[in-house]
Amino acid sequence: MKQQAGGRPWSPYLAGALAGLLAVGSVLVTTQMLGKPKYLGASTTFVRTVGLLEESVAPKHVADNEYYGEEGVKVDWQMLFVVGILVGALLASMTDGSFKLEQVPPIWSERFGTSKTIRAIGAMAGGIVAMFGARLAGGCPSGHGLSGMMELAVSGLIALICFMIGGVITASIVYKGRA
Repeated sequence: MKQQAGGRPWSPYLAGALAGLLAVGSVLVTTQMLGKPKYLGASTTFVRTVGLLEESVAPKHVADNEYYGEEGVKVDWQMLFVVGILVGALLASMTDGSFKLEQVPPIWSERFGTSKTIRAIGAMAGGIVAMFGARLAGGCPSGHGLSGMMELAVSGLIALICFMIGGVITASIVYKGRA
């Protein structure tokens, strides 16, 4: 296991066990306490976030948008879930000492150079493709793969296998076999 600069990395077994406990906890909270039929679905959060931003400049446009329904744009459990992912990742990186601000990661700069603009364009293009795919598929990888696996759904297993294969192929192309 590669040592992170400035600290000790988390044990993959501990991290996996904690992620599993968190997944079970999120299922219980969202399905039992909040009464939701599905417990993950963070891809809609990004659309709603854009709607909140757009509402500050063009409220009528958002109100007329059928996607948001009669309720309009709202902060809900999914949005808080995404915020929790951000906060949790920050806390995890701070506790193991690996937190650092970097605009161009070393593995990117080795392959594509140190241009912040190229990195930003690449990140934006990747995000657009990922979001388009998530919306086209009716959910994100966590919804189809991880959640489906937690429910022992065959479709979740197939989705997760396809995501893994796609990720390996993409990483091999982008980083020429070096990860």
